[in-house]
Amino acid sequence: MKTIIGKKIGMTQVFTEEGVVVPVTVIEATPNKVVQIKTKETDGYDAVQVGYAPQKESRATKPLKGHFEKWGSPLFKKLAEIRLEEGEAYEPGQEITVADFEEGKLIDVTGTSKGKGTQGNIKRHGHHRGPMSHGSKHKRLAGALAAGTYPSRVFKGNKGPGRMGRDTVTVQNLELVKIIPERNLLLVKGAVPGARGGIVRVRAAVKGQPEN
Repeated sequence: MKTIIGKKIGMTQVFTEEGVVVPVTVIEATPNKVVQIKTKETDGYDAVQVGYAPQKESRATKPLKGHFEKWGSPLFKKLAEIRLEEGEAYEPGQEITVADFEEGKLIDVTGTSKGKGTQGNIKRHGHHRGPMSHGSKHKRLAGALAAGTYPSRVFKGNKGPGRMGRDTVTVQNLELVKIIPERNLLLVKGAVPGARGGIVRVRAAVKGQPEN
């Protein structure tokens, strides 16, 4: 499985033994606890539900409290479901930590990208601008959206202004440069989606690992 939920702390840089500087993103992944077990017999598939970051009892809803009480688990702010492969088995309360990963391996990181609000078609889709000469009425406006008499309408899916960002984004095959178990930190080469403090999911790369 090798999947853990963490928080993006920010970016910094480290040096290799050869003196090469490597930009890294710091992810804090405190131990995740298995809250619920799902099986093919009860749910139709094998998976586990893990909890991240303790939650105050006063901040949890009544249905959530009942869910945690059913499985004998403490309250958590974030819940995530992880599918299991054949032969994998976990127990309620079992911990998943950064020590389960290996330095030098490739990982995939999923997060929510930064929200940009409502943006125009140039920033949102990379469209070209119009003429910038005096009197032009199409400097940064969208061009023609539809034909004339026929079909006399704008087709669905036409690229235009609208909400930009705040999407679920996965960056694949990032190198796990360093693990600091005593501080629950993962140092990942390059950038990962989202702003500082955003929740991210780290898992072993699905498209293969480098041969050692």
